Amino acid sequence: MDAFVSTYVWPAAIMIAQSLLLLVALLLFIAYILLADRKIWAAVQLRRGPNVVGPWGLFQSFADLLKFVFKEPIIPAGANKTIFLLAPLVSVTLALAAWAVIPLNENWVIANINVGILYVFAISSLEVYGIIMGGWASNSKYPFLGALRSAAQMVSYEVSIGFVIVTVLLCVGSLNLTDIVNSQKDGIGTMVGLPGSFLDWHWLALFPMFVVFFISALAETNRPPFDLPEAESELVAGFMVEYGSTPYMMFMLGEYAAICLMCALTTILFLGGWLPPVDFWLFNWVPGIVWFVLKGGFVFFMFAMVKAFVPRYRYDQLMRLGWKVFLPLSLAMVVIVAFVLKLTGWSA
Repeated sequence: MDAFVSTYVWPAAIMIAQSLLLLVALLLFIAYILLADRKIWAAVQLRRGPNVVGPWGLFQSFADLLKFVFKEPIIPAGANKTIFLLAPLVSVTLALAAWAVIPLNENWVIANINVGILYVFAISSLEVYGIIMGGWASNSKYPFLGALRSAAQMVSYEVSIGFVIVTVLLCVGSLNLTDIVNSQKDGIGTMVGLPGSFLDWHWLALFPMFVVFFISALAETNRPPFDLPEAESELVAGFMVEYGSTPYMMFMLGEYAAICLMCALTTILFLGGWLPPVDFWLFNWVPGIVWFVLKGGFVFFMFAMVKAFVPRYRYDQLMRLGWKVFLPLSLAMVVIVAFVLKLTGWSA
């Protein structure tokens, strides 16, 4: 019995506790990321944004939470009620489940599996099912059209993201996310004799792929200027037009969890994860989780700024960019990176 407890029960209890801690921290972070998104957008437009609830509006997200929780959920009479309510739950569950393999610091990860990047890619690919279920179960043409457009958009840009990840994996030689971060301790900067710094991170060596990944992440998470699934002028409010109260909040929570996941992936793949920007004793003294959060926050700031000043694409422009620009470019970069690594012997 003692062996069973020490082998199965105790590790399971530790993993459950770690998962709950991560979820609570992530949900609090998402609350303030949402506030930051609104504040940044307001600042660009020279207005205040949320500033009433709490000091400087810091409790606005929690007030919105209470508003959504206490509103009456309305389900259309012709809707498939089971799937209608299951769709937002599927969306938010998948968005949060992907965080199980994200390393926030050295050895700070719930499941340090050797195929972590494949797990993230698989889970993020499944998120489209929540959107399709919501659009179909609403039993209305506008949500269904929005769901179909969203599915086509997400599938299109997942192809580009997949090839971008392949170029990183060619340089690293591992599917483990911790190994991907540790591989950025040396790179172009150390090759020319400089101390370890941000010049060693993959953003410099794979700069075209860094740009493609960032733009594809915007399209993958339905962020402006690629928010066609929620385009007010064409489809009222896209696949969520029949949703309100808590189910609508869960859809938005899943969307922002996916946005934070893409920011974390950008940080891990291209910005050195928890590594300090310069290998200097003062920077090394700062905990790695601080650098990780700062880098992820910087990526989200870029997401928010794009929302503020880039006009929305037409749907044909969106698909043309994905299939006629990003797909050939990412395919060519896979070939070029593989050729350079083979020619120089730099590959892991």
